[in-house]
Amino acid sequence: MIEGGLSKVPRPPAWLPDEAKDEWKRILPSLIKRKVLTDTDMGTVEAYCLAAGTVRRSQATIAREGDTVETNTGTKRHPAFQTMFQSLTEQRRLAAELGLTPASRMKAGKPPEGEEGYDDPYSDLGI
Repeated sequence: MIEGGLSKVPRPPAWLPDEAKDEWKRILPSLIKRKVLTDTDMGTVEAYCLAAGTVRRSQATIAREGDTVETNTGTKRHPAFQTMFQSLTEQRRLAAELGLTPASRMKAGKPPEGEEGYDDPYSDLGI
């Protein structure tokens, strides 16, 4: 928990695409509940949601138009794959920064040693 963490879910920025706003509405309640965000973190949240939305839009484009496109030099993989893969990479990186992956959530959510809730894995060894 962060001292001064946000206590309510802010509205998504108007400029975010609909898919990114959907991700905002999906992840923000749990982040706010865990009190891991401050106002200064919202740029990272926006970037994460934008990346997640771009992945969804890219996949929808591929589903609608097909996996490949015909060019003057032959059949090629749809260009939306490149956008999707770049956005997936960024989404994964930002998810870890925000504590949205299981591993990062464990790191971010563990109280410092000596604070209430700290689970000392060696307590039963008497050391």
